[in-house]
Amino acid sequence: MLIGDTGFIDLPKAGRGKVREIYDLGDMLLLVVTDRVSAFDVVFRELIPFKGQVLNSISAFWFEKFKDLVPNHMISTDPLTYPEPLPQYAEQLAGRSMLVKKAQMLPAECIVRGYLEGSAWKEYQTSGTVSGIKMPEGLRRGDRLPQPLFTPSTKAESGHDENITVEQLKDLVGAEMGAKLEDLSLKIYESGAAYALERGLILADTKFEFGMLDGEIILCDEVLTPDSSRFWDLALYEPGKAQQSFDKQYLRDYLETLDWDKQEPAPGLPDDVVEQTSARYLEAYRLLTGEDLPGTVTGA
Repeated sequence: MLIGDTGFIDLPKAGRGKVREIYDLGDMLLLVVTDRVSAFDVVFRELIPFKGQVLNSISAFWFEKFKDLVPNHMISTDPLTYPEPLPQYAEQLAGRSMLVKKAQMLPAECIVRGYLEGSAWKEYQTSGTVSGIKMPEGLRRGDRLPQPLFTPSTKAESGHDENITVEQLKDLVGAEMGAKLEDLSLKIYESGAAYALERGLILADTKFEFGMLDGEIILCDEVLTPDSSRFWDLALYEPGKAQQSFDKQYLRDYLETLDWDKQEPAPGLPDDVVEQTSARYLEAYRLLTGEDLPGTVTGA
């Protein structure tokens, strides 16, 4: 079942993202992950089959895996356990929703980079640095960094997030809190990267979001999904060029071939691009969890 809109839920909205719909349940929130897809900050009309279930299920997988490392906001992913009137929507919400504790979100994206790609690669080409940190000379695109780097950014209400230094983060949230966020982010990344490597995936970089609940830092939002992280195929890893990734990079690469200014309105997506994008999400789920996504036969 493809879900692009959640207007069938008659509850107060707490927020709406490019992919997620958030409902306010008092001291809890309901997160619903649709099958919408965005690229270059533009949301497309076409929906990507199974995308919502993949993202939600991967986050739930990691929340459970990391629960002894850091507490998180997940309560349940079973719609039949949700407060009324939500169980009546169990069919639509199954696999793509999560009931979570409401936390006070911290105003920063906690980004960890283990490999040289994206904006880090662009900065390195210009100045030999990543987030202002001097890197060795002669690194290639996709090279592993000497050690994982914590490179936070602001959380923009609109437009793009802006990279900030660790010191700027500490000015924003306090020195002790900033140090804790750095430590937690690096520990989660290193644990996740080691696990992913065993599964044939390189976790190139990722971003985390944290909140405060009862005076404690908790892990929130999504965790190590193909939308919040770069996962590369270990078997095809070859530094010096773009890597085979398990995310919407296939979609981005297709869009780069078009005469499109990356502004609204979005161009239509051919069926094969939709299908190939869906296949990459399903394969990411299969590789990470060792299982096919429930409701699919082959996973890709």
